[in-house]
Amino acid sequence: MSVISTGPKSGFEIRADLLSQAQGLLEGNLYRDNDSVQVHNENFPNDKRSLKDQFVSTEEVIATARQLNEFVTEK
Repeated sequence: MSVISTGPKSGFEIRADLLSQAQGLLEGNLYRDNDSVQVHNENFPNDKRSLKDQFVSTEEVIATARQLNEFVTEK
């Protein structure tokens, strides 16, 4: 189901969008980093690296959303 916007987004909608974008960005970075470690470990079995954290913290999401908001609201 698609929702068509009828006007400017509310502050709540903007914050929700920024949080969603921040979470997606951080999770994508985490998955890419872990994929890189797995490929390295397959290619260099004598030089294994550890996987990074398997989750993104709420604090990281909020901090990244704030950075995105600062960029968006720059004049």
